[in-house]
Amino acid sequence: RRCHHRSTAMLDVPFPPFCAFLGTLGLLCVAMVGTWCQHWRGGFSLDGSSRTFNWHPVLMVTGLVVLYGAAALVYRIPNTWSGPKLPWKVLHGSLALGAFVLTVLGLAAVFRFHNAQGTPNMYSLHSWMGLATVLLFSCQWAAGFGAFLLPWAPTWLRALYKPIHVFFGSTILLLSVASCASGINEKLFFSLKNGTTAYKLLPAEAVFANTLGLLILIFGVLVVAALARPSWKRPDSDSPGSRQVQDALGG
Repeated sequence: RRCHHRSTAMLDVPFPPFCAFLGTLGLLCVAMVGTWCQHWRGGFSLDGSSRTFNWHPVLMVTGLVVLYGAAALVYRIPNTWSGPKLPWKVLHGSLALGAFVLTVLGLAAVFRFHNAQGTPNMYSLHSWMGLATVLLFSCQWAAGFGAFLLPWAPTWLRALYKPIHVFFGSTILLLSVASCASGINEKLFFSLKNGTTAYKLLPAEAVFANTLGLLILIFGVLVVAALARPSWKRPDSDSPGSRQVQDALGG
């Protein structure tokens, strides 16, 4: 029993340091995808060339993974467990909306590149998965806005929709991670062939981009793990545990 209690205590990491680590990991992912596109892929532009395409991975990783993950974890912050919920709802919705805007800009970049180069749109598994993720994300945001931010939404509707909202929130994040990982792999297959070191020989760009994909995967898994951790969940407002937490936080 003592060994069990000790192992449980060791695994009981407080949320703030975990959140700081996760934030650092997210910033690292954004920095790495920017470095990849700048150093190996030629930088950024809006002229319809491959440099226009480079906005796509940067905006997708930043919006659909990192910023979306931050929005998902808002209610795991202990400060949100007491006091009015409206400011935190607005923060949660605003972060998600910001992620959606960046995602739409990322889609616009890749469509502009494809149209300028005469490349067909929506032919790969990556594109199907990515567009399905964005459509599901838009439905999730609209439904969440209607159920939780509009004042006339009935309580029973919020209670009914809340577990559905949480489930699809985690699902969208995992789909986002899968879309980014498949997109990185697809870009390497297309780029590392004629005139460059083949992908199968694992040049420096491939090592760097594969590492980026692994870090994105780790980020997504850690966010979903944090969402599933019972001790980090916001207690129900009507439960005795919630009242005890609110009393403790209130001093």
